[in-house]
Amino acid sequence: MTIQEGYKHLLYQLFALYPDREATAICDLVIAYITGQQKIDRILNKSMPLSILQEEQLEKFTLQLLQKQPVQYVLQEAWFAGMKFFVDNSVLIPRPETEELTAWIIKEAQEIQNQNTEDDSPISILDIGTGSGCIAITLKRKISIANVFAIDISEKAIAVATKNALANATEIQFSITDILNKNNWKVLPEFDILVSNPPYIKKSEAAFMDGNVTNYEPALALFVKDEEPLLFYDAISDFGLYKLRKNGKLFFEINELYGKEVNELLLKKGYKNIQLKKDISGKDRMAMAELTG
Repeated sequence: MTIQEGYKHLLYQLFALYPDREATAICDLVIAYITGQQKIDRILNKSMPLSILQEEQLEKFTLQLLQKQPVQYVLQEAWFAGMKFFVDNSVLIPRPETEELTAWIIKEAQEIQNQNTEDDSPISILDIGTGSGCIAITLKRKISIANVFAIDISEKAIAVATKNALANATEIQFSITDILNKNNWKVLPEFDILVSNPPYIKKSEAAFMDGNVTNYEPALALFVKDEEPLLFYDAISDFGLYKLRKNGKLFFEINELYGKEVNELLLKKGYKNIQLKKDISGKDRMAMAELTG
């Protein structure tokens, strides 16, 4: 089987499950992973035969993909902010809107650093519910002088994030911590920036979601009870009142259906300069608030 034959073998099967563009993107990722060649090289070498090992890999990956397993879990890798991250089904797959949130934080971090003229110590950042560590690691890579901490309730997630930090040569202080347990708050230091992409999908919404999300991605990181859609925003904003420094900023990824409610919650707690920001698709998916008092 040649590279071109392997590509077509997989692509035609994926067409039955995915829109053409998505099927093509998945196929490109798989063949690039198997061959180690970029698209232009695969075109030039399309008649090159796959090795027996490569054919076995292709067959294994094809069977997994036909079960609608996300390609990132099949390959155990995902790209975020130009970096490669190990992922398995104990962590969420990093998404473009989270990358947009991270870029926003990087931009605002400079302003915080400029405001802290009386204190020349590096800014301190906490990523709550770090998952794969993509936010924390990207922030440390882009703001190298920052002290970056990251917590998650999942021991498996912290193991994945630690692996990714080592692979991307970043020093992050990780801990297994349940942010909903207020007894854990006192052991954490103060911060200039808090960021969280918490669980924010109501369990009733699962019926309308794609099976490749609900069947494979960790429910612990996705869902909240229908009667408590703002559970984590409420708790984390309270934590911010306790642990954010003056002029500190709080960043959230949010459910597009609850932008107004998140805004009102932050206002009631005394946060200032609250902003909702749309993602590239025009949906309210990010929020920022400042603690000025």
